[in-house]
Amino acid sequence: MKEYTDYPILNYNTFGMDVKSSCFVEYSSVDELKSFLSSYDVKLPILHIGGGSNLLFLSDFKGTILHSAIKGFEVVDETDECIYIKVGAGEVWDDFVSYSVLKGWYGIENLSIIPGEVGASAVQNIGAYGVEAKDVIHKVHTVRLSDASERVFSNQECNYSYRDSIFKGEIKGQYIVTHVTYRLGKKPEYHLSYGNISSELDKRGLEPSLVNVRNIIIDVRRSKLPEPSELGNAGSFFMNPMVSMRKFRQLLEEYPDMPHYPIDEDTVKIPAGWMIDRCGWKGKSIGPAGVYHKQALVLVNLGGATGSDIAGLANEIIKSVKEKFGVDIHPEVNYI
Repeated sequence: MKEYTDYPILNYNTFGMDVKSSCFVEYSSVDELKSFLSSYDVKLPILHIGGGSNLLFLSDFKGTILHSAIKGFEVVDETDECIYIKVGAGEVWDDFVSYSVLKGWYGIENLSIIPGEVGASAVQNIGAYGVEAKDVIHKVHTVRLSDASERVFSNQECNYSYRDSIFKGEIKGQYIVTHVTYRLGKKPEYHLSYGNISSELDKRGLEPSLVNVRNIIIDVRRSKLPEPSELGNAGSFFMNPMVSMRKFRQLLEEYPDMPHYPIDEDTVKIPAGWMIDRCGWKGKSIGPAGVYHKQALVLVNLGGATGSDIAGLANEIIKSVKEKFGVDIHPEVNYI
């Protein structure tokens, strides 16, 4: 276990906020985590982070930041149809996707190069191109902060919904994810209808395969999203709003070219990036905080921006979307 005081966390947040934490602790096993939580000198409050790809630090953190270095892939069960693999929360998410594709396991190839770590996938219910983490999560292994006890949550107990889970709601901040067990398929099953995956396969003259789908998604994402090492960002800053069918029909009359994705008979998802773009924000900036010129859903640190600068830009965008479309959009990024 590693423990530091007044520790710079510039490398632990993809927005590139140059802030510090009063205490920073990195553990490499469940036993180390439980031992630390059982000590009497833990500086409160406690914040657990992964790769920092969904965080916006508004200032230094006056408490303890915990980070998992629990690694490893372990096959815990297998059938003719699927494989159950337990993954350490500290594994880089895309390393797990790459590993699964190499092994010929289906289910997470559409989630290629999403930044962050495995533990966050179970908390945030990450998603892209018609697939969400909840579709493949079997169990979530945790340690409770208050008494260092272990608990395993089933998929159903996690109460997953769009970019949400029980870990972001009623028990937020009470448990730390140590491992996640995923159920991946052993037989071909692709999700190609979302975005332009299918058309891109056709354009390249390729048949669907794990490698081909992963490569296309990597190419598409990299063409739209800046590398955090070059331009600080947290990927998609806003969640796509869900609107009622009545509201959707009203908007469609005025904007017949509006992209949309039906969720059920009463709800439709509208891309927040499209609305932000229609409000004229793409490529615009307020001081050192800007909207990426290739993707309006991405806010960027143009150099020297503070968390307050980014939050201020986000607030102006939220106001614009509300005024133009009458729709509320909300940050996917957590303000700290």
